[in-house]
Order: sequence, then C-alpha cells, then structure tokens
Amino acid sequence: MPRVQVVIAWPHRHEQRDLRLADGATVGDALRAAALADEADLAGVAVFGVLADRSTVLREGDRVELLRPLLVDPKEARRRRALRQREG
Repeated sequence: MPRVQVVIAWPHRHEQRDLRLADGATVGDALRAAALADEADLAGVAVFGVLADRSTVLREGDRVELLRPLLVDPKEARRRRALRQREG
C-alpha cells in the first residue's frame, strides 16, 4: 500500500493530504481520496513536477501536485513589474 502526498498551493497557504492507497492506485484515486479541489477547477496534475493524467499509477512516496489555472500570463506579469520599477 503506497503512501503518497497530495498538495495544492495558493500564494500564502497550502493544503496537503497524506494518503495510504491500494497497490496500483492512480492519480485519479488520489484526487478522489484527498478531496482538496473540484477536478473541474484544476488546470492539471503533476507528480513531482512532471505532468500526469488521472490514469498515472502512483508509487511509494509520490507527491501529487494539483495545478491551478494561471490568473495572469507570466509575460504580462513581468512586463507590469518592470513598468512599475521604471516608474517608481
């Protein structure tokens, strides 16, 4: 029975669930067991930073990361910061 961790993060906080799942458990099984977020609200899922899908089989010690959608395009955010630095 592998032990895995499911995490989701926001700018100033995070939530984490430590789970023990049946052998052969998948990312989808972990998502249902953790109940951290509505799957429709996620931009994706990763295992140790590598994109995964719901059918990915988990191993002992895996960390499943719930990826939220970006609120601002990273290029636009950098552009805005640079503009503020020049102005101020």
